[in-house]
Amino acid sequence: MEKFDKIKEIVKKFRDDREWSQFHNPKDLAISLSIEAAELLECFQWKSSAEAEKNNYQDIKYEMADVAIYLLLMCDKMGINLLDAIEEKMKLNEKKYPVEKAKGCSKKYNEL
Repeated sequence: MEKFDKIKEIVKKFRDDREWSQFHNPKDLAISLSIEAAELLECFQWKSSAEAEKNNYQDIKYEMADVAIYLLLMCDKMGINLLDAIEEKMKLNEKKYPVEKAKGCSKKYNEL
């Protein structure tokens, strides 16, 4: 937990030192997050998973970090506690995907 809070502060300091907060609104942060997620996908495009992981590990790692950075910035802008949101969402997922119906099954919750 302590490290997570430290990372959030590093990300916010980076933004604030450059006075970029003025450009950060939920819409543009969501767009940027999506672009970074697409760049993560590019690491896997036209390759097997094994090949992508082997040959693009560093790129994958950094693109994952970029996605997380924009997610943290969006949470900060919107006043959302990411850890609380994840906890709440997992409780909803537990109801949507009960173990007795979803175990070993890749179907969406409305198809179970």
